[in-house]
Amino acid sequence: MAEITHTRPRRPLTGIDRLLSQVDKRLRRLAGEAMSLPKAASRPSPAVNHDEPTLSPSERGHAAGLMRINHSGEVCAQALYQGQALAARSDKTREKLLVAAQEEADHLAWCKARLTELDAEPSRLNPLFYVTSFLLGATTAMAGDKVSLGFVHATEERVASHLRSHLKALPGEDRKSQLILQQMLNDEERHGAEALEHGGEEFPRPVKDLMTLASQLMTRTTYWI
Repeated sequence: MAEITHTRPRRPLTGIDRLLSQVDKRLRRLAGEAMSLPKAASRPSPAVNHDEPTLSPSERGHAAGLMRINHSGEVCAQALYQGQALAARSDKTREKLLVAAQEEADHLAWCKARLTELDAEPSRLNPLFYVTSFLLGATTAMAGDKVSLGFVHATEERVASHLRSHLKALPGEDRKSQLILQQMLNDEERHGAEALEHGGEEFPRPVKDLMTLASQLMTRTTYWI
């Protein structure tokens, strides 16, 4: 006699189900990519036609620490933009976020390639940074496009500040890293300005100060880990 099996009907997927599914997929992909070279960027690295500088061991280690921070920052940026795009209220905002995300993907590839040239590895904390930023991006997007774009502007202000300080702190001979960070700075400043132009709200100073403290914690740990 054939065995009778009963299957329970599947419930419809909710927005939370889809969000968690995207987080799981993104995190799995990041974990795999962290062990390999990045995919090709849409733009060539600004450092591609420059020779490798002669750096002392301490200079090389310092440059690697700074580029590790910037690589982790781009991991966060990718996750933030993707989370925001997933929950964006309008197609126009989603399109803007995805365009910016592609430029951040360029930055990610450039930083990873530079780390490889410096014989250094990305931060082991990147999976944690990714999932946290993805959820943060999706949460701000759920609050509306004005808040989401305002968060982009405030974030890019923090990123630009870090990049300026890193440009000053890099070894003077490390022209390759300098060129990468300068182009990243140009892109980040434009992303922040465009976020305001497209309706983002200016965040109050206390919120920006809190974001600064969080970014400082990330940079201080990522330099070493």
